[in-house]
Amino acid sequence: MLFQSERLVCRKMTMEDAEQYHAWRNDLEVMQSTSPFLDTYTMEETRDFMQHVILGSASSKSYLLLLKESGKPIGIMSLIHIDLKNRNAECVLDIGDKDCWGQGYGSEAMRLLLDYAFLEMNLHRLGLRVFSFNQRAIRLYEKVGFTREGSARQSLFRGGSWHDVIYMGILQNEYVKKG
Repeated sequence: MLFQSERLVCRKMTMEDAEQYHAWRNDLEVMQSTSPFLDTYTMEETRDFMQHVILGSASSKSYLLLLKESGKPIGIMSLIHIDLKNRNAECVLDIGDKDCWGQGYGSEAMRLLLDYAFLEMNLHRLGLRVFSFNQRAIRLYEKVGFTREGSARQSLFRGGSWHDVIYMGILQNEYVKKG
């Protein structure tokens, strides 16, 4: 499946994306603000993770984000823990190409993901987790309509101090109303 916006094209991830994903997954600066674990992985571990978690799970869908003009991969976005009975899922967004940070690609990608989740899959609710020190991401999520729903206080140790993990959510009718 392929979907696109003004500057981005998204396509379903495949095992051919393993090397690119591996590079982002092992870049501690990229993972600093999105992954609770700052581990590094072998290529074999990344391939295994892709095979069993990203591609092999019936309850997740992952997409590679590409610049429309050049086809250059810049990140991934996913719906995980998809629960079709209750029509909800958790969303994940990672812009792995640091040269693309701060240029609005995250907002554009999140709108694509929300359009797909709410307008194509007809999900009722999406949730996400974000680290309290990741103010840029929090502003992005609030801008597209997410609401803070709670937090796990001091559940992440990063940079020598404790940080909260903030839980945010958005309902289909809130997103559609926001336009």
